[in-house]
Amino acid sequence: MRSSGRFVVAFGGYLALLVGTILLLAWIMPRPGFVATKILAGVVAIALLAALWRQTQRTNVAVARFVSALDHGDLAQTFRQLGQGTGFDQLGAALDTALRRLRDERIADASDNRFAAALVDEAPTPLLAIDPTGVVQLSNKRARRLFGGWDGRRIAEFAHYGASFSSALELIAPGERRMCRVAVAGVSERATLACAGVDRGGALWRIVSVQVIQSELDAAEIATQSDLVRVLTHEIMNSVTPVTSLAASAAALMASIDTGADAGITDARLAVEALARRAAGIMHFVESYREFSIAPAVTVTRFAAKPWLDEIARLFSAAPHAAGVSLDVQVLPDWLEITADADLLAQVLLNLLKNGAEAMLDQQDRRLSVAISNTSQGRTRIVVDDNGPGIPASVAADIFLPFFTTKRAGTGVGLSFARQIVLLHHGSIEVGRNDQDGARFELIL
Repeated sequence: MRSSGRFVVAFGGYLALLVGTILLLAWIMPRPGFVATKILAGVVAIALLAALWRQTQRTNVAVARFVSALDHGDLAQTFRQLGQGTGFDQLGAALDTALRRLRDERIADASDNRFAAALVDEAPTPLLAIDPTGVVQLSNKRARRLFGGWDGRRIAEFAHYGASFSSALELIAPGERRMCRVAVAGVSERATLACAGVDRGGALWRIVSVQVIQSELDAAEIATQSDLVRVLTHEIMNSVTPVTSLAASAAALMASIDTGADAGITDARLAVEALARRAAGIMHFVESYREFSIAPAVTVTRFAAKPWLDEIARLFSAAPHAAGVSLDVQVLPDWLEITADADLLAQVLLNLLKNGAEAMLDQQDRRLSVAISNTSQGRTRIVVDDNGPGIPASVAADIFLPFFTTKRAGTGVGLSFARQIVLLHHGSIEVGRNDQDGARFELIL
């Protein structure tokens, strides 16, 4: 090869010059004088030795530079130098190819890592990474949005989002799923946790996904209740309609023939009239529930809370059941605005006020209050309090169910409707006791 020939010629020339210089030194050294010649010959000999050393050590230098480039991550180095002879060109080309392959792999890995990081960060499910010591990292945007946006908290600090949630984080193991409740924007919602184990630096990390499923459960519950009501009302109406019609016809017929002369005919007329009234009442009851099975359309607007609440107070005060009831309303701050369907939400509030007034019928001191404010998460809280006997704990879990009522003349529609409207606003409604042991209804929108 041409490059190989160049190397041999260069190496042979250096060697011949070195041998000649050494022979000259051997011949001239014993002789007196020639000091300058001796020094020059010594310098030339040293230079020739250095040149031969560089020529023979070039491979080692190239390999050492290659290893140093890898050690420092400098993949921009080049090693190919044409015309160096005896494999140096091939060695340089091989080293350049290796570095180029490493550069391409690093670029591909970086691209894959960016894609994986973006995929995790944009995932709609909150992801928590928990190290072996119990320190939690928020691994994506959804987790940071839900849990406050900073890493490094211990599991115990997540009790702020519910004791059930922090306990589930503490106990869940890789491969497990757990149900718990988690406080989202001040509202306690049901969630499922799923855990996977990942080795990181020889330590086992737990990756926990948090899926809030309350809205899906609420939607499924409302749909199931609506379907049930629709089927029941359809079947009941099919059966009761002819009975109602026949009872009304029979009552009219009995009225036409009852002259009062025969007590038996009069008794029969009264019985048939009672049957007709009861059948008509059942039809009215069924029609009310058929309306409940149709979810109302929600038209969301933003409106000022204070004038809206003042109008509700005036409407309530004009109702017969409001006689003797003291109603206190409060909006903090005065300029607070609500984003909701004003008409549907007003109906919910009027129903709650009506229930509270009716619950205090046997009392002389009857007080109701409505307070509207913002939560720390920017949502709207509406609290309705009364000073009545309160809701018994035995029925508190059932009062929002359709058909359920504790009133003698109740239909069980009002609170079911209220909960349906609140859920359509993606909110929550809870019942409890206030400081006066009366009932408290708290709405979060």
